[in-house]
Amino acid sequence: MAQVIVGVIGISLIAAAVLANQAWLDRHFLPSFMMSRTWYVTIETTARLTVAAVGFALVFAARRVGGRTMTFVTRYGLPLIGAIALAIAASEVALQRVHLRPTEWRILDEEPRREPDPELGWRFIPNRVADATSGGRTIQYAFDAAGYRVKNGGDRIDVDRPSLLFAGESVIFGDGLAYDESVPAQVEAMLGLQSVNLGVYGFSTDQTYLRLRRELPRFQHPVAVVVPFLTTLFGRNLDTDRPHLTSGLVWQPARERGRIATLTGLFFPFRRDATVENGIATTRDVFRATVALARARHATPLVVVPHLGPESPPEEVLRRRVLDEAAVPYVFVPLESTWHIAWDHHPDARAARAIATAIAARLRADRLTALSSIVHGENPQ
Repeated sequence: MAQVIVGVIGISLIAAAVLANQAWLDRHFLPSFMMSRTWYVTIETTARLTVAAVGFALVFAARRVGGRTMTFVTRYGLPLIGAIALAIAASEVALQRVHLRPTEWRILDEEPRREPDPELGWRFIPNRVADATSGGRTIQYAFDAAGYRVKNGGDRIDVDRPSLLFAGESVIFGDGLAYDESVPAQVEAMLGLQSVNLGVYGFSTDQTYLRLRRELPRFQHPVAVVVPFLTTLFGRNLDTDRPHLTSGLVWQPARERGRIATLTGLFFPFRRDATVENGIATTRDVFRATVALARARHATPLVVVPHLGPESPPEEVLRRRVLDEAAVPYVFVPLESTWHIAWDHHPDARAARAIATAIAARLRADRLTALSSIVHGENPQ
């Protein structure tokens, strides 16, 4: 019986390695911002080969392993199972003392520092100047009274001026970039309009929308609203350990799982089909709501999709399912795979300029189209 059990386990491992092909893995393990697809596929392939090798070893050594297993189980089985169960329970109790935050806010003292926000999850501490090292450089981050990134401490945004609003996460914020190198600052230089940087580290698409919905009414003359979509960050939209929106754009508070379950998900980010499908549908709704929010204020909406290196088929499918099916205006910006900050996958100054150039060109084109529509008596919206 022990030999049969070992053999069945071996066959099951072989079957799992065969059935968990790349198509299955692409459905359940989403693209990663911190790791290139080449590395991601290499790790997955190595794991599959390892599982298959263990399975074959168990099948061919079933007689010998089965005998030893039977002896071990008879002598140590129940105590071992009890010890494992007690260890898991004790670990869960011990970890309850640790206040876990979303993956994007694990380090409390990271500069620029954040503070809790009941609706958004977190925000940058306002009226503050901070220095941080990135890519071998010291970068200064300054914030005004509203928590917007500005060039120097003491600067403030004029809400009465015509403005371009940039909402998003660290790419829009300009992580690792001096203020003048950031995407909003470069677009401002190109178009001559005040750019407002609403970006906050670690935000998901729905957090971006919530911040935009809060801040947009402050501005008297919004000209355009620009938000990002990175397929490599789509996984954030599925996380519930932060304030988030569900179907129908219903706001939900952060929901913590068990500590062990949270850590398991961090190292083994498996996603069920239903979770991914719901995330795609909700993200589409969020972008539609973002477009409606901008147009209600007579501002031009635009989603920018920067991508380092070649876009893989799974990433293209995800982009099209979210943006094309939502029929939202967007510009795809391919970037050289080397255009990122050293030891970091955030875009460098060259990439930020390419993104800014694409945004400026699209906004110019949209403005010309709107003017042409007005001349011909058409509705520009």
